[in-house]
Amino acid sequence: MATQLLIYESVVPLSFARHRPCAVEISGDYSFSRNVNSVPLMAAEFPDAASEYAIVFTGTDDKIMPAAVLGMRGKENVYVSKDATWQAKYIPAFVRRYPFVFSTSADDKRFVLCVDEAFSGFNRDGRGQRIYGEDGKPTAYIDNILKFLNEYQRHFNLSKAFCQKLRELDLLEPMHAQAELASGEKLSLSGFTAVNRTKLKAVPSDKLAALAKTDELELLYLHLHSMRNFKGLKDRLVEETASENGGDKSETRVPADAGKGHKKRAAAVK
Repeated sequence: MATQLLIYESVVPLSFARHRPCAVEISGDYSFSRNVNSVPLMAAEFPDAASEYAIVFTGTDDKIMPAAVLGMRGKENVYVSKDATWQAKYIPAFVRRYPFVFSTSADDKRFVLCVDEAFSGFNRDGRGQRIYGEDGKPTAYIDNILKFLNEYQRHFNLSKAFCQKLRELDLLEPMHAQAELASGEKLSLSGFTAVNRTKLKAVPSDKLAALAKTDELELLYLHLHSMRNFKGLKDRLVEETASENGGDKSETRVPADAGKGHKKRAAAVK
């Protein structure tokens, strides 16, 4: 599965000295995310994401985080079309925040706003939104980016705490998904975990009540519901393969063990 920086290539802190004439032009081109098969997902995004993506958990120990699965191959995002548009109603906040990202200062006491200078929309020609105004101060555009990233960071911390609860309740177990294309190519995706429905039913009533009170129980069932989107992922592979092979839509298969044990641009992070 994916690593944290993923789509970022040349990240540098914003500074007036370096970026005074720079601007960022945002378009509907998502080619920057074409080569990732999953992206981090905040818990607050589950209600919007669960109908379109398989939501899983990645990482180990205290670094477990939710993720949206985007492809069965290691460097494949089937949600990005050939013309680089995003083929889903909801776009994960991790993708929407690009090309900006926070890094931590040398003393780890504050966040520093950075930009990926490799982004195709980053330019020194004044196209799009300017980063700095004539007065040398960040523009209103950058102020809004800061608000979004601060909100993203807040939800990141909440998601981390949510995953810690799942770990303490021992609800997560390793999982893998498989698919076979009409060409005979067999695909297997592993390295992630999912909630075990049987274990969830066995959680003591007082702890279930606590999860329900914080709406985290709803998040767990949204996650379980999203597992059926592995079939949608398979269907996207069929369409993509058919397009490459001149329209042959022979069936692709995702074995039942993909759900084994589970019953088979930016204003806010949601």
